[in-house]
Amino acid sequence: MARRCAISGKGPMSGNNVSHAKNKTKRRFLPNLRTVRVTLEDGTTQKIRIAASTLRTMKKND
Repeated sequence: MARRCAISGKGPMSGNNVSHAKNKTKRRFLPNLRTVRVTLEDGTTQKIRIAASTLRTMKKND
């Protein structure tokens, strides 16, 4: 299963772990995905994975 938001398309980003001695190693920033039930126009429900920031924006615009 891909770590990607179904609506906004947000996915993993890459960056560096930086130690106190400034040593840099690669790391991944994963999106904060939540599984949400969405009711479709025909009355059925479907589970989709949405980033938490996208979910907040959707609730704000309701």
